[in-house]
Amino acid sequence: MSGSAVDGSQAGPAGRGDLVLRVLGALVAMAGALVTALIEVFLAPLRVGTVRLPLSLLLAVAGNLVLVWYTYRVTGKRAAVALPGLVWAVVMVRASGRTTEGDLLLTGDNWVGLLTILAGTVAFAAGAYALILPRRRQLPPRTSPRRS
Repeated sequence: MSGSAVDGSQAGPAGRGDLVLRVLGALVAMAGALVTALIEVFLAPLRVGTVRLPLSLLLAVAGNLVLVWYTYRVTGKRAAVALPGLVWAVVMVRASGRTTEGDLLLTGDNWVGLLTILAGTVAFAAGAYALILPRRRQLPPRTSPRRS
């Protein structure tokens, strides 16, 4: 019995260590979706004077595209990008509904909050769609034969 079989150093891509890292990566992506969604919810009513600042909108688009990329890179699975997307969407839906005390985090008259939900969802969908598209192989450029 070789020592490498016992310590698992020769575990292939389907090894237990790799699976644990993929699961941990997916959990980190889901935690990232939770944190970014909460930040975006609380930044949605941000104003300078009477002007609303769309900072949460920008964070939703950029953050969600990064989450799609990160989730795919750490898990290697295209379907796994739905996990942080679902976490993010649940936070947004819960924030747009009233609490038991009657509080409302994302109000209907806040255009930034509404566009954050829309643009964040579209960013997840577009990122996932880009992963699903088949990659085209790059062909070498054609060279035309020289005529003398």
